[in-house]
Amino acid sequence: MTLNIDGIPLDSVPPINVEEQICGLEGPMQLDRVMQSARNASDFLKALAHETRLLLLCLLSERERSVTELENILSLRQPTVSQQLARLRLDGLVTTRRDGKTIYYRINDDDVRRVIGVVYDIFCREGKGSRRGGKNGTDI
Repeated sequence: MTLNIDGIPLDSVPPINVEEQICGLEGPMQLDRVMQSARNASDFLKALAHETRLLLLCLLSERERSVTELENILSLRQPTVSQQLARLRLDGLVTTRRDGKTIYYRINDDDVRRVIGVVYDIFCREGKGSRRGGKNGTDI
């Protein structure tokens, strides 16, 4: 099975020539923009690099959910869930809505949803659970 993004097989996406893009830039302002983009990507990936945050984003990619619902699904305590949701909110990956005393979280933009979809396709789709080894060779 070929991995795809938005229905486009990845093997049909032309490779990116980063060296050509950087060397073709004129002036320090262009390089500064590339460096800022790399910093933004790094910050985004750091937010995904935590198991609980990644699970929260996977659940929120399906639909909006309350903090209580997320606690129950993940069998985690409220302070743990709230701490990780606060980090995701600070990083701009999720947004909230209040209905009385209940706070609902949802993915902030479609780019985040698309990345979570690709991660899910690689690691979680049926038959793909052992695609990548975890620590000490264990499956994810």
